[in-house]
Amino acid sequence: MSNTAIPSPVLSATPAAVKSRRIESIDLLRGTVMVIMALDHVRDYFHAYSYINDPLDLQHTSVSIFLTRWITHFCAPIFMMLAGVSACLYGLKKGKKALSFFLFTRGLWLVVAEMFIVTLEWTFNPHYPSFILQVIWAFGISMMALSLLIHLPRPVILLVGIVLVAGHNLLDTVHVAGDGVPAFLWALLHEQKFSFQFGGLNPIVGYPIIPWIGIISLGYCLGSLYSPDINGAVRKKALRSLGIGAILLFIILRWTNVYGDPSQWSPQKNTVYTILSFINTTKYPPSLLYALMTLGPALLFLAYSERPLNALTSKLTVFGRVPMFYYLVHIPLIHGLAIIAAMLSGHSAADMVDLTTWVTANPQLKGYGFSLTVVYIVWIIVIVVLYPISRRFDQYKRANQARQWWLSYF
Repeated sequence: MSNTAIPSPVLSATPAAVKSRRIESIDLLRGTVMVIMALDHVRDYFHAYSYINDPLDLQHTSVSIFLTRWITHFCAPIFMMLAGVSACLYGLKKGKKALSFFLFTRGLWLVVAEMFIVTLEWTFNPHYPSFILQVIWAFGISMMALSLLIHLPRPVILLVGIVLVAGHNLLDTVHVAGDGVPAFLWALLHEQKFSFQFGGLNPIVGYPIIPWIGIISLGYCLGSLYSPDINGAVRKKALRSLGIGAILLFIILRWTNVYGDPSQWSPQKNTVYTILSFINTTKYPPSLLYALMTLGPALLFLAYSERPLNALTSKLTVFGRVPMFYYLVHIPLIHGLAIIAAMLSGHSAADMVDLTTWVTANPQLKGYGFSLTVVYIVWIIVIVVLYPISRRFDQYKRANQARQWWLSYF
């Protein structure tokens, strides 16, 4: 992302000067990526191909399977960036001290929720043979890190964000052998790894945190553009410039294969698959090119979505206003439907419960699954079911958040 200077009026804004208002374009983008996120999780539980091959493996995948997985790459980095934006807006309203406390406590809550609630939802295994440290854990750690970083001058926070996002790929060749504590700690920081055993537990490190801290820091700096002191036209121009700059930088760096991703693109059997190779960047941890590829379009979305809501976008914003509630509800819903699907397809319901690791890695489910068409049908059903539930909670949250502090954590 560009290090374009933040206009000086933003830096002088005081909490008292900030009006309490909801920015619908942020909720719209957040809600959109959450709907897309559900597609990826439905694919994990229902798609037969997911139990056989990696959908991004160009030697085996199809264009439709690849794109179904690839489009969901936008979810985590956009949500992390928006978490930083929201943190900035919270600080403008409440002050830095209140923001620091909120970020640390909410981050701690997310770490605990990932380990003991979300892991249980993924596995339906109350014995916790593994703790799946995924996106919610990364959000939690990143928020706790940001709770400290916000006490630094904003230009320093911006520099930290740029260095972490743009520079962490210099560490791609660093590996820590074995499955002991040093290897585990390095996995938490920069190298996705699953093969750890501590006292019978198998921690699965899905989201190394270094670049995620960088993304939330950049989002925090970006949030300054949403200060009431910034004219909408100025904000739109800045977001558009940043978005186009990120996309162009992605294309240039990706084309040269010089830096920014541990996996280089290469010519494939035809033009379409060559394009797929070009956009097949690394998510775990998110490479510089992955961040540019996903956040560039997100910035353009924000630039052009500040307009009155319509029938569709008003529904998407509902999901964006209750993100944690949505997340905690959608996983057991999908998992529960998968149990029914397993039974209807001749498998035992027990095959879908007491899982020991990520669902597609459980050997008893080999041979289970459905076509991509079924995946999309189930995804639509899931979203239709989630909408009234999320809307009801959103109404409750908005009516009671001033009196019930815990609602701000959802």
